[in-house]
Amino acid sequence: MIRRIASELKEHVPFTAIGALTGIIIMVVVVLSDVPYHISDAIFHALHPVHVLLSAIVTTAMYMRYKKGKVWPAILIGWTGAIGIGTMSDAMIPYLGGTLLQAQMEFHVPFIEHWWINLCALAGIAIGYWRQTTKIPHFGHVLLSTWASLFYLMAFGKADWVPLLPFIFLLLFLAVWLPCCLSDIVYPLLFVRKQPEPSSPQR
Repeated sequence: MIRRIASELKEHVPFTAIGALTGIIIMVVVVLSDVPYHISDAIFHALHPVHVLLSAIVTTAMYMRYKKGKVWPAILIGWTGAIGIGTMSDAMIPYLGGTLLQAQMEFHVPFIEHWWINLCALAGIAIGYWRQTTKIPHFGHVLLSTWASLFYLMAFGKADWVPLLPFIFLLLFLAVWLPCCLSDIVYPLLFVRKQPEPSSPQR
């Protein structure tokens, strides 16, 4: 399992870095265009539910690929993986990171403030349960999580972002790299008794 985790983390470094780079480009455009905060807020609340949907698909599918369990464990694992770790990636880590960068941050918990986000998780669980596809949803999950973390910073934080861009890159990278691998791969496999052999994700 440890070897599997290390392999997955290493494999995800390149396109997580690319995702973080796209986030930096978007931030520069938003800052230079002086986009209002409410636009960033709207974009965050559009990206985060889709992130939760894709995360629930992959988490549930990964569990079902290695253990054909009952529906209730799959629902519980899919929901906690998508909602819990998705909230950590999109809200908690950006909030803490922005605070460390001395930005004026507001803390929000999306799935509590907007109950319907839980329905996105349930829809993803249903898809992942019936069709164990992981590769494409996982790639989309990583990219959307990067952008959701970025727009959380700009929607709920106030700072002079341009001088902080190198730190924002690192923040976006860490906010996505560890949580996404954790929720999509490590977390569901913790509930599989027999250690699975590494295999290429299905499309």
